[in-house]
Amino acid sequence: MIRPILIHPDSRLKKPCDPVAEFTPDLAELAQDMLETMYDAPGIGLAAPQIGVMKRVLVMDCIKDGPPRPMVLINPQIVWSSEDQSVYEEGCLSIPDQYAEVKRPETVRVTWQDATGAPQEEQFDGLWATCVQHEIDHLDGKLFIDYLGPLKRQMITRKMEKLKRERARQASV
Repeated sequence: MIRPILIHPDSRLKKPCDPVAEFTPDLAELAQDMLETMYDAPGIGLAAPQIGVMKRVLVMDCIKDGPPRPMVLINPQIVWSSEDQSVYEEGCLSIPDQYAEVKRPETVRVTWQDATGAPQEEQFDGLWATCVQHEIDHLDGKLFIDYLGPLKRQMITRKMEKLKRERARQASV
């Protein structure tokens, strides 16, 4: 089921999420809904707080050409980061049509649990590394615009407030 994506500013996007303690069928359903929502948006990553669920769950798929590789990461943790940095122009489904360059570690090693609770570990680089760091930031209550200077951040926030007002007006018509 495709779920609505929260738009910044929304207080839920700024709160750290709780770890997942129980691996239930509801959790697997949440992960499936998140993947459907991400692909529909379309995007390459989505964190649970973006749909109003305050749990440490993210989904991602950075394959542009070729068979998809949907990934579900529960309770993800970066256990190692490279000293080398890379800069990507990032966007966010909760901040539509706004992009900015963000510098992050080029390579990261991440541990997480899959939908059954089994431990997983993988090293990510390139777009995958940027995406997983961006989504883990969401789980910690941080947005990509938090890496920007205050003027640019305020400008984007004002644009999002205007977008939310316009959408609310359209919905009431």
